[in-house]
Amino acid sequence: MPLTERVESAIEKRGGVVILRSDVAHLGSATQVTRVLAKLVADGRLVRVSIGVYAKTRINKFTGKLAPAAPFETIAAETFRRLGIAITPGRLARDYNAGKTTQVPVDGAVDTGKRRITRKIQVGSKVVKYER
Repeated sequence: MPLTERVESAIEKRGGVVILRSDVAHLGSATQVTRVLAKLVADGRLVRVSIGVYAKTRINKFTGKLAPAAPFETIAAETFRRLGIAITPGRLARDYNAGKTTQVPVDGAVDTGKRRITRKIQVGSKVVKYER
């Protein structure tokens, strides 16, 4: 079975939307896996979220085009969980959840506590912002 088919099969079997490069790294050499993942991104079957992090896609029932298989917030939360990074909602989201304000926060800000993170997590034009 060619490497492309093995990687596609491994991706389909994984639960959730986020795929880490380490999930498929054992299927071939580093160069081969990189090429297959790049081809899947170019074909629209995966979306690159960050370095070594990809998200599955599906056909949007309204537009008929490929789109990420989950909302941005879900992909970001699953990415942090899979990477083992503990986060909490940002200040604006905490104020909204506590009932202190009625303004719905639109930015994807998360609080990282004392941990310093520089990883850029992006899906389309949406980017996660960090608060400390």
